[in-house]
Amino acid sequence: MIRLIALVLTSLLLAACSQQPVPAIDRNTAQSRATVAGQPSGPGYYTVKRGDTLYRIALENGQDYRDVAGWNNIVNPSSIREGQVLRIAPPSAPESGGAVVANPVASGDMVESRSLDQPASQPMAPTQSNSSLKREPRVGKEPYSDEAYARLNKNGEQLALAADTRVEAKPDPASTVPAAPAGPDDVPWLWPSSGKVVATYSEAGSKGLDFSGRAGDPVVAAGDGKVVYAGAGLRGYGELVIVKHNATFLSAYAHNRKILVKEGQQVSRGQKIAEMGNTDADSVKLHFEIRKQGKPVDPAQYLPKR
Repeated sequence: MIRLIALVLTSLLLAACSQQPVPAIDRNTAQSRATVAGQPSGPGYYTVKRGDTLYRIALENGQDYRDVAGWNNIVNPSSIREGQVLRIAPPSAPESGGAVVANPVASGDMVESRSLDQPASQPMAPTQSNSSLKREPRVGKEPYSDEAYARLNKNGEQLALAADTRVEAKPDPASTVPAAPAGPDDVPWLWPSSGKVVATYSEAGSKGLDFSGRAGDPVVAAGDGKVVYAGAGLRGYGELVIVKHNATFLSAYAHNRKILVKEGQQVSRGQKIAEMGNTDADSVKLHFEIRKQGKPVDPAQYLPKR
């Protein structure tokens, strides 16, 4: 009896050990990971981080925030969310536009048929599939003579001269590809203020130059371009104007008292675009930045010598 009870207890213990606990699955986490994994990434895309704004993302990547909004079908610029992946470069051309299509090689015309009992010495009879094969013309043989030898040499010299002429022939100027235009770095920069430089560029600190002055002093455009931002939506810049000069360069003018231009407006080099102020700053000054492909560079390397 005791042996039977021990056997039953052992069986129950083994059955309990064989049952493994089922791991719990956080469906929300799994779904979010799957969503992130399916989003595009790499060059030309940016993942929104906590505290980002569409205006700052556009500035940091050298783009007009309205273009970024359009590429991502964003109606309200303040509606971006953390973890969202944004396109920050113009959409590329369709993938099939420049693709090279390889056509299969047709081998039907290169097939000749021969009967198995046909001797190899006999010529093969062309079928419909090989009737398009080109045959070399039969060349007649001419007995050797001094005249024939001279005639052959003369023909050879003419062929060589024709070949040399083809090699040395210059292409038609009208058919040549025009030279590439000058690069976008050729911006005739101008100092945005006549004030004294009180802070210089530093990679670890100021991302531009600070000019001292009085409230209301003129702030002028450092180059021709289009106003891509005018407002106070970027923290730390106050009343800010951003001018896009070309596909490479932007310039930024911060802490203004009054902005005199509107977004989308074309401005000229030296045109007054704002008045100096102290918005979002501890003193009256102009903070000026030059950004190359969205990255701050030292304006002193581009502005003319004073």
